Amino acid sequence: MAVNSYKDDEQSVERGKTQTLMRLFRYLLAYKWQIILVLLIMGYGVLISLVNPLIMESAIDAHIAVGDLSGLYKLLAVALVLNLLLVVTVKLRMYIMAKVCNEILLTIRQELYTHIQKLDFRFFDSRPTGKILSRIIGDINSLKDVLSNCVTTLIPDGLTVIAVVVIMIWKNPKLALASMMTIPFMAAAILFIQIKAHPRWQLFRKKSANLNAFIHEDMAGMRIIQSFHAQGETEDTFEELLMEHRTSFFDAVRMSDAFGSVIDLSWGLGCILLYYTGIIVLGVGQVSVGTFIAFGTYLNMFWQPIHNISNFYNQLVTNIAGAERIFEILDTPPAIADGEGAAQMPPIRGEVTFAHVSFSYDDKVKVLDDVSFRIKPGETIALVGPTGAGKSTIVNLISRFYDVQEGTVTVDGHDVKKVSIESLRRQMGIMTQDNFLFSGTIKDNIRYGKLDATDEEIIAAAKAVNAHDFIMRLEKGYDTELSERGGGLSIGQRQLLAFARTMVSDPKILILDEATSSIDTKTELLVQEGIEHLLAGRTSFVIAHRLSTIQKADRIFVVDDGRIAEEGNARELMERKGIYYQLYMAQFCA
Repeated sequence: MAVNSYKDDEQSVERGKTQTLMRLFRYLLAYKWQIILVLLIMGYGVLISLVNPLIMESAIDAHIAVGDLSGLYKLLAVALVLNLLLVVTVKLRMYIMAKVCNEILLTIRQELYTHIQKLDFRFFDSRPTGKILSRIIGDINSLKDVLSNCVTTLIPDGLTVIAVVVIMIWKNPKLALASMMTIPFMAAAILFIQIKAHPRWQLFRKKSANLNAFIHEDMAGMRIIQSFHAQGETEDTFEELLMEHRTSFFDAVRMSDAFGSVIDLSWGLGCILLYYTGIIVLGVGQVSVGTFIAFGTYLNMFWQPIHNISNFYNQLVTNIAGAERIFEILDTPPAIADGEGAAQMPPIRGEVTFAHVSFSYDDKVKVLDDVSFRIKPGETIALVGPTGAGKSTIVNLISRFYDVQEGTVTVDGHDVKKVSIESLRRQMGIMTQDNFLFSGTIKDNIRYGKLDATDEEIIAAAKAVNAHDFIMRLEKGYDTELSERGGGLSIGQRQLLAFARTMVSDPKILILDEATSSIDTKTELLVQEGIEHLLAGRTSFVIAHRLSTIQKADRIFVVDDGRIAEEGNARELMERKGIYYQLYMAQFCA
């Protein structure tokens, strides 16, 4: 299976920015009443901003010029009330949009997390955990300003620009035309910058994911790093990734910063053309002082929204790469999913059949090649053989962590691909060599195997695998808090808790994949005593390199080169003096 290194940039699917933005807009539709209220508030703000220059023009030409102070005071009082109300409504708008955006981010993060949990093992095999975390956390956080500003900037500023253009043309078409002559230059420059900036921000997101992936892996493997005194090497790698992250950021920022320069240049040239046209072309006597001041104000009101919209567009180019990465995962279909009309798996008896099963992780090299067998309910089957022979693949296909490419896998005659995954796995207990424990109490970790398990069932499961005694020796017993991965417990103790977690689920099919590999011989004897009666009546698959642990298995499958090379109980296989005999002699007579 190919695994991407944290140093490798993730491959992303190119998506249209308009398509991505419209998809983000759809999340806003769930809050249409809040958005309508915000739009009304912003409509009032746009109206006041358009009226203020007219008030200024009236104050100068109709009141100050003729000495009408009484009328001036009344006009200023009205303007004061209107603008104070504007300040209050702006605060309300900001509060509403902040709440809406945070709830949308929560929804997207929940959707992404839920979807990731449905994805098959191939997805997790192909990328480091840190890169997945960067999408759930960093990429989603980058959408907050985009969601907020698409309502608070794009709509009102767009309406402001249109209204200002209409008013400017109404008041003086020639001055309006002169003021807007630089727009074509601005549009062409912004398009060029956008084309150059977007791939740079995509690269920055990928470098961020690489850095997160390395930090996650580094923290998880700190014991190994310190054990081999490899801190210097990891520091060098971190510095290399950090410099790539820094370089990609500055490269993207330098290009994006050109947005503001283009707008400022266009704005400045527009002002020059306005005054040149008004003073030189039309002549001073053709335009009143109030109209000139109002027009200058409207010109600023025209370019400020343009500046805001360009900043939003710049922000969109900057952050849309994060949205693309989020939607890329949301659009990734689970390779292992319930088929249409998938039936509920009835209570399992435990018959398992492989019929001409072939499987490959990369569609090239066959890990299993035309494997067939039938397991009777209640049988204990041991799988032995060299590393990479296909032992774990067999049990992964039974629990449908992967799907076969050829042949069928059935449980009690039901094709595992035609029943719901939940109803199948709910009746199976899977114990791997990765004895992962979660942060929380010992009781909570055991209950993870059966979420509605009573305290009595938890204790009974712990006693069955001989974990109860060491638990009770802890200061708080079953209420002892564990750190991540069970820090503070020995490997054997963590393995026993993982056993108890599996046993409390009362599985009909039990899978033990190298489950006792980390337990010392004395503890293993206790565990074997504890699970012996639990194996009775259950179909069990036991993968073990320690051949001493499988001597009582009903049948032993010797898996070699993707096939069942030998089959029989321990005595029969020893008498044949084949592969199993060689493995046994190598292990016990070395």
